[in-house]
Amino acid sequence: MKLFKIATRGSPLALWQAEAVKKQLEEHHPGLQVQLVRLTTKGDRILDTGLANVGGKGLFVKELEDALLKGEADLAVHSLKDVPVDLPPGLMLGAITEREDPRDALVSTYAATLEDLRLGARVGTSSLRRQAQLLEKRPDLEVMPIRGNVDSRLSRMRVLYLDAIILAAAGLKRLGLEDRISRILPTEEMLPAIGQGALGLEIRQIDAETMRLISFLNHPSTEIEVKAERAFLRRLEGGCQVPIAAKGTLANGSLNLSGFVSELDGSRVIRKSGSASSEDAENLGANLAEAVLDDGGREILTRFYSMIESL
Repeated sequence: MKLFKIATRGSPLALWQAEAVKKQLEEHHPGLQVQLVRLTTKGDRILDTGLANVGGKGLFVKELEDALLKGEADLAVHSLKDVPVDLPPGLMLGAITEREDPRDALVSTYAATLEDLRLGARVGTSSLRRQAQLLEKRPDLEVMPIRGNVDSRLSRMRVLYLDAIILAAAGLKRLGLEDRISRILPTEEMLPAIGQGALGLEIRQIDAETMRLISFLNHPSTEIEVKAERAFLRRLEGGCQVPIAAKGTLANGSLNLSGFVSELDGSRVIRKSGSASSEDAENLGANLAEAVLDDGGREILTRFYSMIESL
């Protein structure tokens, strides 16, 4: 059997995720030789500018996708929240893995909750989605941009004299840093990014052999949930750096979806929720997005996209 190559970013979290997929493939297919191909993406190189200002869509996936298209890799492992809803021609998501905790986490040296943060506290996050939800609840907070991998953001918290930072719980748990979490933020308090906690395994559409090899890694319940979330995002024409959030929850064949669009300062937030059968996931996402747009989301997003285009 040929050498099977997995394209991955080189950050500790990305490598953990790719190694986890590699291990499962080797265990499920004895004799399969799997090699990681480490690549640096535009999002990894540009650390001094907000992601929304450098063309938010695909910043952490394009180089991996190029490797797939050139035949330099057979599979790309992504954090699904980084993957645009529209993929390049010739590529597809071959599997979506079982979700780790999709919620965000508060990391602080003294605060056990957002309410415990001092007046005017400095909170680090590079996510406009998190910024909007923080300021909605605590308009007194000073939100500070902070980029880099999980370890560097944790260390910069001290250097920048931050009271707290917000990170994805999944990343902290995967890296064995769960003890740094002050509080897991419930989705009612902080709605997560689309696809957060799941991995997207991208392949070439014509590569039936790779599809066969990875099919066991697909988690049907997670796939249904993120189908609804990504349909919500597609209808809003948003990228991963837009103040948009959604979370699907599948239980007993019924799919519930909550979504939101917000002004950057949290002064106006449009929240909607709905439910449908699991077979109707994509329609649920699109219909919920339409309801958000009609209730003021269209105005918010039009203004946001105009602002981005002018930068």
